Amino acid sequence: MHTIRMLLSLRYIIFSAAVVATFACIVLALVVSPLFAIPLPIVFFLAMVGFYDVVQQRHSILRNYPISAHIRFMLESIRPEIRQYFLESETDGTPFSRNKRSIVYQRAKGQLDKRPFGTQLDVYSQSFEWLHHSMVPKEPSTESFRTMVGGPQCTQPYSASVFNISAMSFGSLSANAIRALNRGAKKGGFAHDTGEGGISKYHREGGDIIWEIGSGYFGCRTPDGGFDPERFAANAGESQVKMIEIKLSQGAKPGHGGVLPGPKVSYEIAQARGVPQGIDCVSPARHAAFSTPIELMQFISLLRRYSNGKPIGFKLCVGHPWEFLAICKAMLETEILPDFIVVDGSEGGTGAAPLEFTDHIGTPLRDGLMYVHNALVGIGKRDVVRIGASGKITSAFDMARVMALGGDWCNAARGFMFALGCIQSQSCHTDKCPTGVATQDPMRQRAIVVPDKAERVYQFHKSTVKALSEVVASAGLNHPNELKPWHFSKRVSPTRVMTYAELDRFLEPGELLTGTEDPRFRDAWKIARADTFAPIG
Repeated sequence: MHTIRMLLSLRYIIFSAAVVATFACIVLALVVSPLFAIPLPIVFFLAMVGFYDVVQQRHSILRNYPISAHIRFMLESIRPEIRQYFLESETDGTPFSRNKRSIVYQRAKGQLDKRPFGTQLDVYSQSFEWLHHSMVPKEPSTESFRTMVGGPQCTQPYSASVFNISAMSFGSLSANAIRALNRGAKKGGFAHDTGEGGISKYHREGGDIIWEIGSGYFGCRTPDGGFDPERFAANAGESQVKMIEIKLSQGAKPGHGGVLPGPKVSYEIAQARGVPQGIDCVSPARHAAFSTPIELMQFISLLRRYSNGKPIGFKLCVGHPWEFLAICKAMLETEILPDFIVVDGSEGGTGAAPLEFTDHIGTPLRDGLMYVHNALVGIGKRDVVRIGASGKITSAFDMARVMALGGDWCNAARGFMFALGCIQSQSCHTDKCPTGVATQDPMRQRAIVVPDKAERVYQFHKSTVKALSEVVASAGLNHPNELKPWHFSKRVSPTRVMTYAELDRFLEPGELLTGTEDPRFRDAWKIARADTFAPIG
């Protein structure tokens, strides 16, 4: 009786109908006509699916709604596409809105990138930001904006573009994606950061390389996972390598290590990283080559020596404020300076990460950038240490804003992924990227035709820097390094507007050394020590 009531329930109506239809087809085919056997395979298949749904124990919704619940799972699987293509407005998509993605696509393809009929943004909403234009604008520069990286301890300084490709490893990106990025960088005269996965053969398209060294020391690694100076010297000596960047942390998952499972460590990845093929490849959460701020400075000095004086710096997502100030004290105590610091914002995210790290760990770019900039000003070293900025940068306005807050140049990762054809399917971690950008599947990555995508990478960079020159000229300036916090305003309430200079106090040169009363720095400076990352007391 219970089974009959269950089958008559509306929740089981499709399953019940499939069972009844199966028996009906069999009887009618035997008694009336063989034609009634034609739908038999379909209804029998549905009946078997329903039977399996009822007896399986993993999905409660299938036990209660056999067959029909599969419709829910099917709709859920295409929910991101439905939302992206049919429901999102031009401005509310995440992580990047359709407007942000479209401007990259258009500039990468050399298409018209203008917008009709006025802004779609609510200019009176809280947090709306804008750049102050000049009554006497300049002619946009036709020169490529660049910044010289390399302090007094560097013998091979590098003239870097103000817009470069941020760290993305071979392994995270496909071989063809890496090739197209590097070839585009070569044509445009800008730099390509390898990511911590090391320099692969696919980086050998002639573009300038920033070699990132993470805690796994890939490309300069001993068999037990330590740092190998001789292997480092061999790679760092290559003419294509222009700068070396020590990765302390990244915006996507600061303070988190990683493991590339052995089955994913292919021959090519093993060659690039200097690890055994087929064995789990571990990236620890912290470095083994140093454990204190002073040791970090000594490691920088070591890398500078083994690279014959190339610019050495580090990348971090800002965490505890006293830890960065401890690094500043180590600079002063050892008199060893990094040539550059790249500030990665917590909004960065090409690397897959746990939800908690993606959403709630790490300092956002602009806050971290201003802290690093102020700290270097406060110890009197800002003029010799360059700062790069990375985190959701796709347009000239994004670049101008962070350069006004202290950045000397900008890096973009997802922006250049869009230039390659990324559609923000958010399947990077599944190895099923539909455009071939973030996958190691040979059939999927063949979608990237390297010469065509390299041209798009080049065009995106060229068009964005050109747009930056127009933005800078509109403010009456000649170079983006002239942008200052007072050039930008932000609406903080429906009736109040403040410039960035009014929103935040910027330290005076040497203020940390003479004794600041700024609460953001005063207490953290007191508890910071050059010989440990731990606070005093």
